[in-house]
Amino acid sequence: MKPLRIAVAGLGTVGGGVADVLLTRGRELAERAGRPLELVGVSARDRKKKRATDISHLEWATDPASLAKSDADVIVELIGGEEGVARTLVETSLAAKKHVVTANKALLAVHGAQLAALAEQNNVSLKFEAAAAGGIPIVKALRESLIAYGIDAVRGILNGTCNYILTQMEATGRTFEDVLKEAQKLGFAEADPTLDIGGGDTAHKLALLSALAFGIAPNLSNINTGGIGHITPEDIGFAHEFGYRIKLLGIARRVPGGIDQRVTAAMVRRGTPLADVEGPFNAVVADAGPAGPFFFEGRGAGEAPTASAVVADLVDIARGAFAPAFGRAANMLTKAPPPPDSRRSAFYLRFRVLDVPGVLAEIAGHLAKSDVSIESMIQRGRAPGEPVAIVMITHECSESAVSRALKVIAASDKVLGAPSMIPMEAG
Repeated sequence: MKPLRIAVAGLGTVGGGVADVLLTRGRELAERAGRPLELVGVSARDRKKKRATDISHLEWATDPASLAKSDADVIVELIGGEEGVARTLVETSLAAKKHVVTANKALLAVHGAQLAALAEQNNVSLKFEAAAAGGIPIVKALRESLIAYGIDAVRGILNGTCNYILTQMEATGRTFEDVLKEAQKLGFAEADPTLDIGGGDTAHKLALLSALAFGIAPNLSNINTGGIGHITPEDIGFAHEFGYRIKLLGIARRVPGGIDQRVTAAMVRRGTPLADVEGPFNAVVADAGPAGPFFFEGRGAGEAPTASAVVADLVDIARGAFAPAFGRAANMLTKAPPPPDSRRSAFYLRFRVLDVPGVLAEIAGHLAKSDVSIESMIQRGRAPGEPVAIVMITHECSESAVSRALKVIAASDKVLGAPSMIPMEAG
């Protein structure tokens, strides 16, 4: 049978892994795909760089965009970035009636709906299993498997850097800044970690999962995004006392009036699947109505897991599996309404206060005025007049109500610094 001809743009960690698999595991892949997968062209910045596998016999494109004019059937885009050469390559490849496989979450989070439409117009595939959670097959599950009853919610740990930092803070008691520096030295965090620790990377992935789960066009502006830079060892310690762990979660769920999408540090009850995810691993829970919750866990980054996801997409294309990119025709993707003004949840609250008479009553009074009731509390005293912590878990209430109360409480001369507020989330 005629081979599927493949060109790879970007030979970094993942691209190098994809090339290695295609060149060394040809027989096994052909058996799976029903036809040979033939790597015919590559492009990267440094042609002289030593590679794990010999690629000297392959066509080399100095300009990655020129691969769209090659005789390859599939272009694998592993360059990254939402604009520039990556976008040009994907758009021109789809317009040239070539299938595209990409791990570029930023590109799809911003331009995914338009690219999906372009692929359909030219009767080719746009596949991105590697873009959402590395080696975890969550894209295929949401697009093809969990469709009988629909999806009520998708919740997940989608950034290994943040999960590693939070896991190490809990294990060692060290500060966020301390563990971040270690993560950078070990290669778990970028030199500029802003996209990871600020929640942006998780938001990109959540935009794709939301589109697959709910049939909405990816739209980052509808995702309320926060990070983990404000989390302290004190918060992690109190979470442990209450029976929780702190995780950075991407959450998308159906709510009255639309879809609530947010990236937030959250308290997750110990012993539940998401709470037990350690180190740089990713995990996703898909709540599929009567079919029940489905839990997926695995490595969210790295050469082998991500290359595995890319190759799985290539095998699908070789078999003739050409489903719409987001599981629905692009013209059926709806515009999600803006996020609701306020979500309802229980909340963890931590106040740093002067240990003087009346401070607890003052805090409780302001919360009560906003209809926020307290479920449990920890207060530890020191010498009179010294700063102490008051920590509370509220009953379920409106986020806006808590925020209003905290604004008033923070203005008190007995309260030192901004109160900490972390939502509670089922694991």
